[in-house]
Amino acid sequence: MSVLILGVRHHGPGSARAVRAELERLRPDLILIEGPPEADALVALAPELEPPVALLAHVPGQASSAAFWPFAGFSPEWQAILYGTAAGIPVRFCDLPAAHSLADNPEPVPGSGPERLRVDPIGTLAAAAGYDDPERWWEDVVEHRGDTPFEVIAEAMAAVREGQEPDEREARREAYMRKTLRTAIRQGHDRIAVICGAWHVPALTAPLPPAKADDALLRGLPKVKAQLTWVPWTYGRLASWSGYGAGISSPGWYHHLFTAPDRPVERWLAGAAAVLRDEGLAVSSAHVIESVRLAHSLATLRGRPLAGLGEVTEAARAVLCEGDDLAVELIQRRLVVGDRLGHVSDGTPMVPLQRDLREQQRRLKLKPEALDRALGLDLRKPLDLDRSHLLHRLRLLDVEWGVLGEARGKGTFRETWTLQWRPEFDLALVEAAALGITVASAAAQRARDLASAASVTLADLSGLVERCLLADLPEALPEVLAALSAKAALDTDVTHLMAALPAMVRAHRYGDVRGTSAEGLAVIVRSMLDRICVGLPVAVTGLDDEAAAALLSGVDAVHTAVALMSEEPTGSPPDAVGQEPTEPVSRQAASPRSRWLVTLRGMSDRPDLHGLIEGRLTRILLDAGELDDADDRMSRAMSRGHAPTRAASWIEGFLGGGGLLLVHDPRLLGLVDAWLTGLDGEQFVDVLPLLRRTFGSFAAPERRAIGERVRSAERSERSEWSGRAGEQAVDEQRAAAAERTVLAILGRARTGGREHD
Repeated sequence: MSVLILGVRHHGPGSARAVRAELERLRPDLILIEGPPEADALVALAPELEPPVALLAHVPGQASSAAFWPFAGFSPEWQAILYGTAAGIPVRFCDLPAAHSLADNPEPVPGSGPERLRVDPIGTLAAAAGYDDPERWWEDVVEHRGDTPFEVIAEAMAAVREGQEPDEREARREAYMRKTLRTAIRQGHDRIAVICGAWHVPALTAPLPPAKADDALLRGLPKVKAQLTWVPWTYGRLASWSGYGAGISSPGWYHHLFTAPDRPVERWLAGAAAVLRDEGLAVSSAHVIESVRLAHSLATLRGRPLAGLGEVTEAARAVLCEGDDLAVELIQRRLVVGDRLGHVSDGTPMVPLQRDLREQQRRLKLKPEALDRALGLDLRKPLDLDRSHLLHRLRLLDVEWGVLGEARGKGTFRETWTLQWRPEFDLALVEAAALGITVASAAAQRARDLASAASVTLADLSGLVERCLLADLPEALPEVLAALSAKAALDTDVTHLMAALPAMVRAHRYGDVRGTSAEGLAVIVRSMLDRICVGLPVAVTGLDDEAAAALLSGVDAVHTAVALMSEEPTGSPPDAVGQEPTEPVSRQAASPRSRWLVTLRGMSDRPDLHGLIEGRLTRILLDAGELDDADDRMSRAMSRGHAPTRAASWIEGFLGGGGLLLVHDPRLLGLVDAWLTGLDGEQFVDVLPLLRRTFGSFAAPERRAIGERVRSAERSERSEWSGRAGEQAVDEQRAAAAERTVLAILGRARTGGREHD
């Protein structure tokens, strides 16, 4: 009976090749691998999977209780699994069961398995060898060798562990590994191969401690019901900066070292050149040849057996990228880390929700990818409309596969998305499985749950209506609308109504464009507008600066929303939102725009308005063609009867819509200029923050145009003054006395019309 303990570095290509070679030499009858034993039944699926993949362990109903065990094609454990399944050799996992590890650590970092050590053994050994970079040391002693010295690594780890007591969790893990090994020996296996992290080799090497001691460590461990499956993974998540404890910083580079049959440096730099060419950069074969020479020269100067990642990166920076850091970053992202996304087979255990999404992805030709991908949709096309529905439904399920960009223009039939698939989305789908067996049914149930939540606000409900329409969830919309109507009837805060109205208007408009039904939505929208028009005149009284700014954003949002509403007269029944109307029928019959502008016009002349509010109302009414005395209003607002700070607030409100008005109206520009030049130093300092905020919000061309207008006005004034001065006649008789005095001071005299000393 023989037991071979192969200590490896997780995701090390040199270790992966060496493990495969050792297994082929030993031909064991059992392979034990570090990992959760609940996954033993999933090993048979490995040949059908495309790495990188990960084992996902989770507790149903507890989204925070989950952990991942990632595997890449160059992971030693993955190569051992593939060898065992191909040779018909049993493969088992020997680490602490996920049922215990998840109960012992209920909130692990997402994307991390249990491999978290207090000591960095590779860093310790690298420092002892005189290396300041652990990755470079590992490349020199392992990755660039033809074989991995397992015995030497085991001795080195024993030296690092000497004098250090493992923490309780680590001790339990190693106790369970030894327990699994003892069980395998009792079952009669003669040749056992154990593949584990090099750190654990001393704990599994004979002589083993008494079984009773290990049983005592494992007795009474907390336990939960854990479920396991395979999920796709990415090289980006495998990188150490993504949070995985046993991760590596350059998975793309390690993948290249594992898969390149020969001349890895030459092939790598040729690939880097191809990446740069794809981005339109001029890189020739001569660049590649020179960069290869430089990489090998750097390795020779540094005494390295082969050029490593540091050398090829410096060579690429100097030759291929010509010192451009952005180009180097592109190589880092595309090659050093990599954009590879794994794939799991249809036979992998999945919840119905995951299977439905997979079918939708195939039908709609939306392939999950690890890199950002822009997707433009034309909602007039059935395929693009279905894609939009799917992405919006997934957002309701907290699966942010697509991030919606800002719409360009006023058309609502186009959407721009940025797609990027992340491994944790599978966990979100697993957690949402209880809501429904399809994406549509699960999203609809999530919408119902959100609408019935006790803490939901009016703005939340209006946004939810919009999301239901965007996601095409007609089965959920009636309940959400009912909740909205009930909430609106009880909410007397006009600011809440103002915050909710824009989303409602967009929802109604989207319903029209997309062909989805939103029966009753128009009635609620117009009733909310009526109540805003009634309550707003009261809400603008007695506001401080902060409250005025908050209310102003609401006024702007409502004004934008009203512009999207149809111009048909309102005719909402009295009980549209559960209360009697407070306005006469004649007003209810007005169009939404005229109803809104009448309300603003009635408030604009009030003396108790905050300067910010008064200025914005004046601007809105001016742009709408409702005022012909805007210059008089500005003149009054900036008169000396008002404090400079109030005048500055008025200007901020008035010019908040943009500065082009000052460019095209010299009268208003002159008023602002005269007011500013009339301030003394202290007053100017007081209003400077408000003015900077106002003019700083203008586009650069607007600021330049305003400056040119001011300079042009100053030149005109100077020219006019000079012209008037030149036209005045000179009285020579009156000037003669002054002339004689000046000449006397200069020591000169004037006789006969001539000057002389």
